[in-house]
Amino acid sequence: MVVLGCTLEGRHTEQHDVFFGIGQHLRDLVPDMKAFWPEAKDKLHVDGYREVNFVDDHRIRVVEKKAPLQQGAQLFFLNLGGYKPDEMEEFHYKILSVQKDIGASIRASKQTTFFKHTGFGEATSHVDDKYGVDVDDVHAVKDILPAHLKDKYALEITPVTDIVPDQIHLGYFQLHKL
Repeated sequence: MVVLGCTLEGRHTEQHDVFFGIGQHLRDLVPDMKAFWPEAKDKLHVDGYREVNFVDDHRIRVVEKKAPLQQGAQLFFLNLGGYKPDEMEEFHYKILSVQKDIGASIRASKQTTFFKHTGFGEATSHVDDKYGVDVDDVHAVKDILPAHLKDKYALEITPVTDIVPDQIHLGYFQLHKL
């Protein structure tokens, strides 16, 4: 899970997006990151990344796709949006959730501290305008991987009790230095 950033030509502020890929090292993802956001050209950089291994008491493993996995849960990516008084900004909170379906992932996201405390009056927190609720973005991670990776790999999701929190790496990482 990679937070990409760039200031596109004609823009006044840095833009961001989230990219999901599969590789042994962050540098292995560079060609797919560039293909994901071609308009960024040489201005594309990484602002943060996480090797996803554990989410919601589940181990996430990348396995070669042989036959469809029979799993009761999926890995979802949600981008929550919210507001604070007197701040000219929509704040975002990106989460991963293991649930049986999109509806369950949305319900779980509404239990986060961000959702409960980032909004006021008519400026409510939201998960933007899909599925009958206010939903910013919600995706099954398997569906937003680059096409050549979706064809080759699957995500194996297994309940576990021995969770080791994934490390989140933050900073300004130039692609050519990875």
